[in-house]
Amino acid sequence: MIACVDGLTGFPNAIETVFPKTQVQLCIVHMVRNSVAFVPWQQSKQVCADLKAIYGAATESEAEFNLELFAEKWDKQYPSISKSWRSHWASIIPFFAFPPEIRRAIYTTNAIESMNSSLRKVIKSQ
Repeated sequence: MIACVDGLTGFPNAIETVFPKTQVQLCIVHMVRNSVAFVPWQQSKQVCADLKAIYGAATESEAEFNLELFAEKWDKQYPSISKSWRSHWASIIPFFAFPPEIRRAIYTTNAIESMNSSLRKVIKSQ
């Protein structure tokens, strides 16, 4: 099993406690959002493109190589970005074990968030 989480504190531990064989995948979209939170909009497009080279890599080793390239390019201006990706690396890479078609479904929690948002709208209007 694999579970995609958005970084809520304690949630990965709770999942792994109840379902010990589950791999916890950190939501890539949330990682990217957190990464560009303090990047000026003029540079955010390029930073996002360079981050995509990491999570869009074909293999874990290619992703790690691309993270090194990202760090070489951006660490002088934004050292916290590569530091964050490195510190969360074990929770970022589980989806590399799956084919690209599956990765699209498990790299983000947005589908779940969208469903929850729709449910809230329906419940709120009643």
